[in-house]
Formats: sequence, C-alpha cells, structure tokens
Amino acid sequence: MPLVAGKRRNVRFPLAHLKTAPLTTAQQKQKHGHQKQNLNLKNRLGNHSTSSSGGEMAESAAQPGIPALFTQPPSLRDPLVTETTDLQDATLSKCLPFLKGISDAQKGPFNANGVPALQRGDHLDYLYDALEDYPAGFVAMDSSRPWMIYWSLAGLTLMGEDVTPLRQRVIESLRPMQNPTGGFGGGHGQVSHLASSYAAILSLAMVGGSDAFALVDRKTMWQWLGNLKQNDGGFRVCEGGEEDVRGAYCASVIISLLDLPLAQPPGRQNELPGLSKLTDGLAEYLSRCQTFEGGISGSPGSEAHGAYAFCALACLSILGPPEETIASHMDLPLLLSWLSARQYAPEGGFSGRTNKLVDGCYSHWVGSCWPLIQSALDGHPQSASAPSTTVGSLFSHEGLARYILSCCQHPFGGLRDKPGKHADSYHTCYVLTGLSATQHHHYRTDSSPCAKENFSSAFSWQSRPTNPEEDVFEQGDRLTAFHPIYVIPHQAAEKMRLWYEAESPVVV
Repeated sequence: MPLVAGKRRNVRFPLAHLKTAPLTTAQQKQKHGHQKQNLNLKNRLGNHSTSSSGGEMAESAAQPGIPALFTQPPSLRDPLVTETTDLQDATLSKCLPFLKGISDAQKGPFNANGVPALQRGDHLDYLYDALEDYPAGFVAMDSSRPWMIYWSLAGLTLMGEDVTPLRQRVIESLRPMQNPTGGFGGGHGQVSHLASSYAAILSLAMVGGSDAFALVDRKTMWQWLGNLKQNDGGFRVCEGGEEDVRGAYCASVIISLLDLPLAQPPGRQNELPGLSKLTDGLAEYLSRCQTFEGGISGSPGSEAHGAYAFCALACLSILGPPEETIASHMDLPLLLSWLSARQYAPEGGFSGRTNKLVDGCYSHWVGSCWPLIQSALDGHPQSASAPSTTVGSLFSHEGLARYILSCCQHPFGGLRDKPGKHADSYHTCYVLTGLSATQHHHYRTDSSPCAKENFSSAFSWQSRPTNPEEDVFEQGDRLTAFHPIYVIPHQAAEKMRLWYEAESPVVV
C-alpha cells in the first residue's frame, strides 16, 4: 500500500499542561532579565498529567515497577539558567509522562517493570509502507534512496522479518545508482558517494544471494576508493567532497565486506608516497580526531559527536582487534568519560554532544560504541566458544530500554527521536538497533570464518542474549542481534564476505 502523506509521518502531540508558580528570590536574581521566559525546574516538571479532555488533574502515580530514577527530575541542579537548560527542562516535561506510563498518547500493555510492549505490528506496517510510493514532498530525499532502502530493510530484519523476497526489488532499485566509474550515487545519475555506497552494500548483504552480490562492480569500486584516499590517511566522502570519519568508516566497511585489494590502484601509488595501501595512515588519522573532551569529531579540530565516535571506533575495529587498534590509538579513560556523560537520567537515552538533548537515534550511534570499547578492555579473547567474563555493563541497559519503549514509539507506527517528534525510517532503524544492543551481549572470539588474514578479526564477533532475569522488557519483544561493526545481522556480513572471497580476486 502506498504511503499516504499525513497518515504516518505528520503526527503532532500537544505539549503537556504545566503548572506555574512564583520563582524564589534566588531564582529571580539568577534569571534577572528573562524571568518571564523561564520557569524553575520543579514547577516545569512537577505536575504534568492531564485528563483525556485536556483539563489539568492531580499528578498521576507512575506505573508500578518503575524506579524513582526514571520518574523524577535529577536531584542535583546547576543554578545557572541558559537557553540550553530551558530546552532540557522542556524535554523532561515531555518525556516524564511517557517514562511514568501515564501519557494519554501512549499504548500499553505495561509489564511488571512498568515498561510498555513493543508495538511490533504497527512498526512493521510502517516499515513496509516506507518501501512503497512516497508523496511528492519526499523529492528532497531523492539523494538518500539507498539509505531509505537500508533503514527499512534493517528495521524489518531487526524485528525478525525475512527480507529475501525483496531481493529483486532491491537489486533493480540499486542497479541504476551504480556508476561506471565506481560506487553508488544517491539516485540514478547522481555522483557516487561513500555514504550511499555503504547503504547500498549493506542492503545487498541483507537480501543476500549471488544475484545481489554479483551486482557490485568490485574493480571500479576499488579504483574509485583509491581516488578518495587522502595523503593524511583519511578518505573523502566523494570526489572533491569533504574528508571525515564517515568516509573512513564507510570505506573500511566496503573494502572488508567486498574483499577488495588493499593495494592502492594504479596511478595512486606515486601520488600518495608512503601510503601503499588503502588502509595506511587511517588509524593515525582517526587518532587525531579525538578531542580534548575525550569524544571523537568528524575531522581533526572539530566538535566531538556520538555518531563520529561510532564511525571511528568501528573503523578501528575493522582494521584490527579492538584491544590493539582502539587501545593504541585512543585515550580510553577520556573516551569512557565522554561517552558515559552522553546517557541522561531520568530519560535513560543518549545525547550526541555535550549539552545537547537525548535523541533516539543515538541509541545506536552511542549505544553501539560500548561493545567495541568493552572488547578493547577485555583484551584478547580466550576461545571460540566462551564469551568474555565481563561483569556488568559500561552503560545502563535498563535506562536505554525504558527510553526507547516508553518515549520513542509513535502511536501510529515507527519510532522517533523523542515525544512530540515525527516517526521516520532513519529513527525507526537506529532506535531499534539500539534496543537490540540492550538485549544482546556482543563479544569477540579467537576464530573467524574468513580464509584470509585481512580483517579476519572483524568477522570473529558473536552474541548471546542478555539474562532474562535482568531484562525490563518482555522476552517477546527481543530483536535480532546485529553485528556491532556492520549494523546488519552477523550471518549477513559473513555470507557477503565469504562469497567474495570465493570469487576471482580483483586484478591489481
């Protein structure tokens, strides 16, 4: 069924009614000059329940089983009031009714932990619709067509759907986006870009099969990647485009999944002295992207960002074992400090930058950093069958699961940034990926299915479900485990790599 504008992607929620009261003397002094625009935290967040008719009523009790941490504002409060703190207060006022399970816009049932069920059927309908016709207004997304395919396929796969029946549709959609000079553009006739090429390759991996794998012209892809390689070790995202850690990650994913040669293509060796391989200097480039805060920026000297942190850590985990590559190229204590500060209470979700708001998509971009860092801390794996003996977790699985299931589910299907926002395919994909990350423990083994040494450690990952006794969600809401580096199922990544290993090598 074609997607109808206004049915799924254009939903707005009314803000909860807030009670107000006079500010204290200290707050009036602190907010001198703009006290009319700001309310203190208690009055903004204290009573926010409403009746179905919209009138105010006494504050409702939270659903049973919800710890106080997730039902009230932080007990410590910086007295400095800024535009940023006002936005954070407004976000809390929207999230708390959902976290407490008392919002009229929220669907149940709620389990014994006060967590609502995953509305699987609604989200499946939304994602299948997202693979059909779009309204005219979506023409602005034309250059993101491979991404829209990937987001929908990934979301469906996470919820256990078999996407192989979509194989021919995916192949025929992506075929005209592949350029004779290598790589995939965002649409027919558009310039090749590493981001759209990454999404195209992962989409082909998920639908699988020889027909899908054979679509990729590996030789021109290799030559095109050589043109993107820079003399400081990094990659541009397209010819003449910007250089950043997205390019590094996307290029490494493509090279490793397609089993491309590491040698520089003809003509590039003389242009990039000292960089005889596509991977030369790449880890050092990523190291220069770590900032004074401890996070990782898009390029050296820029602001630290959660999505760039994942790209850098995943790229390093492709280049070699995390206990070697991450540990030797990142200041781990500083990185741990910065990443830990991205998870907020009471929301439980992640923000992408310092002093920014929680956003459902960082459930993946920040949440998927943790298994990579955990692997770096665990050191060399002991065996192929036994998972690491890691105790506990580096982040709150409960907090993230509560935020996703309570705040990110849109009542008409799809998942979103936070209450009051629209659902979209991007957030649906990455919020579900984050939920999956809370439900599985990922770990490396000392064996790999790859016959070749290059990148073998990237394919040595396995997963096991988390302990049901510690989970706050129902076991029927458990999702498929995704590879922590490739963000597709483990088996899909392995099958693609092994198929190309069995094919004739690209002639250097």
